[in-house]
Amino acid sequence: MPTKKLISVVSAVWNEEENVIPCYEAVKKVFEEQLPQYDYEHIFCDNASSDRTLELLKEIAGKDNRVKIIANSRNFGAARSAFNGLMSARGDAVVFSISADLQDPPSLIPEFTQKWEEGYEVVYGIRKKREENLLLSGMRKLYYRVVQRFSDFHIPPDVGDFQLLDRMIIQALKQMEDHYPYTRGMIAQCGFKSVGIDYRQLKRERGEAKGKFYVLIDMGLNGLISFTNVPLRVCMLAGLVIAALSLLFVFVQLFQLLFVSRGASPPGIPTLIIALFFFSCEPASLVRNPIADNGWDNPSIPTVLISAPEGIFDKAPILAQRMVRG
Repeated sequence: MPTKKLISVVSAVWNEEENVIPCYEAVKKVFEEQLPQYDYEHIFCDNASSDRTLELLKEIAGKDNRVKIIANSRNFGAARSAFNGLMSARGDAVVFSISADLQDPPSLIPEFTQKWEEGYEVVYGIRKKREENLLLSGMRKLYYRVVQRFSDFHIPPDVGDFQLLDRMIIQALKQMEDHYPYTRGMIAQCGFKSVGIDYRQLKRERGEAKGKFYVLIDMGLNGLISFTNVPLRVCMLAGLVIAALSLLFVFVQLFQLLFVSRGASPPGIPTLIIALFFFSCEPASLVRNPIADNGWDNPSIPTVLISAPEGIFDKAPILAQRMVRG
């Protein structure tokens, strides 16, 4: 009897005690009823939850060996935690990432899988409609199009982390070093044959939304800075313009000092103004990016630390060995 292909499903969770059981059951139902020809594993990445999330996950995993748990030592953020789960997945294909609140419906997994079997290495969900307020939805659409417009490669708009990835993509991602991964951009950077499937992102039914506004802004800036040169070039251009204006101001001050009104300014004031303008702008624009790279992309700093080195269950030893470096 031929061995079944393995599909991994990754879900990052934090304080989702109301959602982990419905999420587990929804994924289980899809595979048992619509995809019985595949084996699957469901990897839950717990971000140091303070409620009963981890306790419930242990109970589920104790009854179903297809459920794996990664318990982080602290809250490393949704992006890092989900990426860690992606790097730990063993499947021939990986569904990344099913949110525990089921806003991204598991019912699309069969359609994703069909496209994968047709030869597509990346199958991504396109959020044609989101059940959220118009302002936030409009900001997202604008952001996606700005990133797409200025990136060096095509990043499909209105696409989040809800994707199916072939094993080949996982191997490619393991070769990348990024302490704060913007996963959808990294996947697009890999290239390969891809296709999108439209869907409607549902509204959260249980629990509180974890995507705080400032967190969304931080993740958005990370994507913008990581995959476009626009922010750095704008800073450098602004620094060059201010430096040029400072140089012009030098000549104006010299002209006034020598030919127009001697003693109009106290001694040293023109020099202080010139130095302040020049040295606070241009050098900062030149060194800001290398300093940031050294601080945030240090290969010696793991993206996520796991709280239980021996693993939560010996049924999933591979998860105990992962620390996000490929």
